Amino acid sequence: MAEVLLKVSDLQAFYGESHILHGMNLEVGQGEVVTLLGRNGAGKTTTLRAIMGMVGQRSGSIAFEGTETIGLPSNKIARLGVALCPEERGIFASLNVEENLLLPPVVKPGGMPLEEIFDLFPNLKTRLKSQGTKLSGGEQQMLAIGRILRTGANLLLLDEPTEGLAPVIVQQIGAVIRKLKEKGLTILLVEQNFHFAATVSDRHYIVEHGRVIDMIPNAEVETQLDKLHTYLGV
Repeated sequence: MAEVLLKVSDLQAFYGESHILHGMNLEVGQGEVVTLLGRNGAGKTTTLRAIMGMVGQRSGSIAFEGTETIGLPSNKIARLGVALCPEERGIFASLNVEENLLLPPVVKPGGMPLEEIFDLFPNLKTRLKSQGTKLSGGEQQMLAIGRILRTGANLLLLDEPTEGLAPVIVQQIGAVIRKLKEKGLTILLVEQNFHFAATVSDRHYIVEHGRVIDMIPNAEVETQLDKLHTYLGV
């Protein structure tokens, strides 16, 4: 595996009295695309939120580029080079595409310029002055991903980027993820659809009851389909 960029060890996380993550362990190498697969409620989204510092009660270790981030607030984690694209996308409805793209601060050198984002997502250039409320679901997802690319983050946390999208848009999102990998970005991806994940990812962690129970290299997916069907209930 490539040099470890993110290492999560014995991560425990709570929402109030609810214990969600029960010793999460995973590693993501520099330049990898890694997927968290699992059923609804398995703890995948909570893992991304905990890495981003958005879960108040955490223990264990989250090391990004060797820096321990447990105890750091989200804004300081972002300045280290971590960015989250949430499932709900978080588009500001009253702002147009350009304003949404320019809103987040650039936190590290190397953020993607707008023209490069438009090369990835030509629809955004066409809809530059359109309000967030006027965008399709696919365009909103493109905007949400484009927005974090401007920040200079080198670890992208993508939560269900294909949820509810038409197949042709899913293919476009897959092509973009592969291009981002070619550019050297590292991606930790939450997905329900392992058929899609297999087109973009290097490895897949299977999450159940708030912990990793298996890791399947992408090269072995075809030989592990029965196991995946059992794990994912599909």
